[in-house]
Amino acid sequence: MVALRAGCLIGSLAGALNGCMRVGPDFHPQHESWSEHWSSTSVEQVTQQATQPDLRQWWQIFDDANLERLIAEADANNGNLEIAGLRVIEARAQLGIALAGRYPQVQQVSGDVLYSARKRSDGFNTRSGGYFQYGAGFSIGWELDFWGRFSRAIESADAAFFAAQANRDAALVLLHAQVADTYFTLRTAEARLHIARENAQLQKRSYEIAQKLFKSGESDELDLQQAKTQYLGTVSSIPSLESQAVLARHALSVLLGRPPGPLPELDVQSGKQGVVPLVSHAVLQDVPADLLLRRPDVRSAEYQMAAQSALIGVAKADLYPSVSLVGSLVWSASSLTGSPNTLAVIAGPSVTWNVFDHGRIVNNVRVQDARLQQLTLAYQDTVREAAREADDAATALIAALQRDTILNDAQGAARRSLTLANTIYREGYSDFQRVLDAQRALFAQQDAYVVNRSNAVGSLIALYKALGGGWYSDQPLVDPEVRAQMQERTNWGDLLNEPGAPSAAATPSAGSSR
Repeated sequence: MVALRAGCLIGSLAGALNGCMRVGPDFHPQHESWSEHWSSTSVEQVTQQATQPDLRQWWQIFDDANLERLIAEADANNGNLEIAGLRVIEARAQLGIALAGRYPQVQQVSGDVLYSARKRSDGFNTRSGGYFQYGAGFSIGWELDFWGRFSRAIESADAAFFAAQANRDAALVLLHAQVADTYFTLRTAEARLHIARENAQLQKRSYEIAQKLFKSGESDELDLQQAKTQYLGTVSSIPSLESQAVLARHALSVLLGRPPGPLPELDVQSGKQGVVPLVSHAVLQDVPADLLLRRPDVRSAEYQMAAQSALIGVAKADLYPSVSLVGSLVWSASSLTGSPNTLAVIAGPSVTWNVFDHGRIVNNVRVQDARLQQLTLAYQDTVREAAREADDAATALIAALQRDTILNDAQGAARRSLTLANTIYREGYSDFQRVLDAQRALFAQQDAYVVNRSNAVGSLIALYKALGGGWYSDQPLVDPEVRAQMQERTNWGDLLNEPGAPSAAATPSAGSSR
């Protein structure tokens, strides 16, 4: 009964005194005024407001089933994404450690059995004997969160947990952009390879004609050697383009969590081989300024600031006395006949204060504050860099779209020029050099047209990435097979279950905790 009353007393005092105040600054988001109203003429020119496709799955704008399958497989098997998911689980466990500060920090049960032997002599008689001593005890120590040390630690761990989730979202943004960019790099290499082979066949026929004319004495060797040079030059570009296609496949394989190798599913007749699409606008569901601040890496940087801000309070708490409630329940007994059993209860408050460690504590507070300022500047740089990336991508997209029409007309003119050059050469009104020049121009313009299309697609992907698009995935944080391995090693409780993810618009608020 005495022990029960002591426990109730400790609990009552803890409830009354725990969390009386919290030292240290409350966090406030450090948004620069320009970022909340940011706009770009270039971005506005190549974006349009619509509801479909969702910015989180922007790749649907290409209407390419192959690309959608690749992205789904990457979500399920990419190693970097799995690591990012495991870091969310790690941060969740760290939050659990911080939450333990709400409860008694010392909860110790002890017990001992000791044997004691002694020998006594009174000059005539010598007696010896032994006995056992028994003891058991329970000690509890509860440092009250009088200055907010533990609540600030929880606040920091909570923000770090959400930062880990934002980092996983950022990994998704990067992964989806990489898969799409690599996929269209492959399609571009295939298209360029097709153009090179077609032109090589065209130039081979010209070379064979020049060879026959030279052997028959109807033309000089110069025409023959020039035709041969142009044909072999075009043929020499084919291995390089084949290598680019193979390297793109290897890169895609690794992004999909496979060893480098072929991707036979892309070789099936799908109508997409060698096709480089042209999409003139990015579809957005919100204004660019809001999307910029909701970028996962920007949110992560802000959560990191919130976590560090709370650590200042943790450090400042060391400047003040530590108030604890301590208690012990001790039982002891002996095997000696007539020895009493004792039960003792000890309980009361305890105060400790590092009064001579002021310099270390103050400088630790300064260290934490300096780190917060570093993260603040890093956050502001992250927002500026995000704005620059979006503006650069939009500017590049505008240039590529403008060039597309021009290059399309140029390749049409080159094709017509080659037809005319062949006609007037056969009729004897020009020399063979004009045919060679027309073939060279056609190959160059066709290749430039495809490369520019590739640049346009790459710029569109970069724009979506810059605005934080593509952070959604329906895959779990931890792959079921990995989850099974981890549960076999360790008791994870419900920690491997999907945590409630913050929305894309979520930002840390002052004094937030979970």
